[in-house]
Amino acid sequence: MTERIPCVNEGCDHKILPATAAKTGGYCMPCKQEMEREAYQRYIEANRRDVDLYEGITDAVQVLKIMHEPRIRDPLIRYIPYKYSMEQVYLTLSVEQQCEMKQYAMERIRSDDEDTGKDILLYLVCYHDLPLTVEIPELLEREILYPSVLFKSASVETRDHLLHQVNHDEENRNLILMMLAYIGDNVVVQQFWRWKQTPPTWASEMYVAPERYALQAGWELTRNGQRQELFITPSYSLYEVKDGNGEGSVKGKPVSLLEPTSKHCPWCGGTLFSLMNVHARHPALQSVNWKSSQLDVQTCLLCSCYGVVYMEMDGEGDPFWSEHNVKPDGLDNMDIEEIEVAGLDSGNLDDSAEVQRQQRLFHIASEPRQPFHGSEWAMEPSLSQVGGHPGWVQDAEYPACPSCSTTMKAIGQLDGEMIQEYGEGMYYLFVCEPCQMTAVSYQQS
Repeated sequence: MTERIPCVNEGCDHKILPATAAKTGGYCMPCKQEMEREAYQRYIEANRRDVDLYEGITDAVQVLKIMHEPRIRDPLIRYIPYKYSMEQVYLTLSVEQQCEMKQYAMERIRSDDEDTGKDILLYLVCYHDLPLTVEIPELLEREILYPSVLFKSASVETRDHLLHQVNHDEENRNLILMMLAYIGDNVVVQQFWRWKQTPPTWASEMYVAPERYALQAGWELTRNGQRQELFITPSYSLYEVKDGNGEGSVKGKPVSLLEPTSKHCPWCGGTLFSLMNVHARHPALQSVNWKSSQLDVQTCLLCSCYGVVYMEMDGEGDPFWSEHNVKPDGLDNMDIEEIEVAGLDSGNLDDSAEVQRQQRLFHIASEPRQPFHGSEWAMEPSLSQVGGHPGWVQDAEYPACPSCSTTMKAIGQLDGEMIQEYGEGMYYLFVCEPCQMTAVSYQQS
């Protein structure tokens, strides 16, 4: 057997064959590869150049086209990001520019770049409520059936086609039902009502009843078959002010978010937080019948990650822990000190609560935005908001009021990243107006 010799790299205890040593200069393969990697990294750092694809370009449409163009990965190139986010650029588009971007999106779809084209259409629909009535038949012809929100402006002819197709297209029935829910006109509402009274033959093949698909579009059927909205409008962005600057060019006023209270969670003992405390007469809450002057939504940030947490209001309008709360299964067996959910840990939330309160400043936008602006969380828009369609990470889950069984209405949401650095997921805020009760739930990918 050939005798092995030690690697010449100081501190390495590997031994190698003489033939390998002759090829590598006496180094073992791991050391040789690490040396080559370090040399390559030094070469990259010495030769990398900055590339500004936006230099000299001021037209928002051209900027967005560049943003949507896939980047060629080259370690020797460092792309300089644009001074504004994609969301901010989209919000500057004029009506003419929106139409130009819509045409560009359809061109991308026709050139087999379906993903980019759909993304552009999604931004236009969510940020500007741009109708796609003319484009929808072509999308259907190309079997583009998702995201469902793209189809909310479908024509009567398209609606009737989908109502017919849903009875025969088993493969796409789930998507068609969601598309119909987003269309949601009187004809669709009546059809959903008929399905509820007399389920179609294919209903048994679905995971939920056909009329339950309405929840995905933010509405439900009342007891007498009418459409009832499950989220409030208009929508106002919530954002943190850092270094004296707000979120881009957004103008707003101070708002109370994420304030620690003096109360503690009966389940885990952690501090209860006021996620949002907004004056009940704020324009975002104009459709909410609230008896006290402030709408204060409190919860346990940790326990609401495991189940819905309800709060009731006393005679002064102050929240208190509801007797209807049911501790989630398994919570008793968890070590609360070790719990970490969505980047949150109980120690940080309690010990630094006062520091966080003093250092952080939040604003609510002065101007409303489109109701569906924050509805597609995967677009990575500014998700925290009062009002607007929820950005469900998973399926739509509107809690039922534990007192009267009414479906609670969504009044806002807070992005996990707003709550704590590197936080994940979304906290959803709800109210039951007849019972003057709030609820908080949570979802993450």
